[in-house]
Amino acid sequence: MILTELLPKLQELPRADKLRAIEFLASELAKEEEAAQQKPTFASVTLYNSFEAAHTLAKLLEEDKRANNA
Repeated sequence: MILTELLPKLQELPRADKLRAIEFLASELAKEEEAAQQKPTFASVTLYNSFEAAHTLAKLLEEDKRANNA
């Protein structure tokens, strides 16, 4: 059922049922919001804009390169 079909039916509901529908939708939105906040974002799982980490990694790679060539 699409929203344009649903809205007229919601208007026909008694007040108590309308309140239950609001509570249901609010609960569903809260669940979705919670799930969205728990998903890691791209920026949080990468080294994007982490210049210090890049510098440290470059330094370690250089040390490893020197150690393997010695």
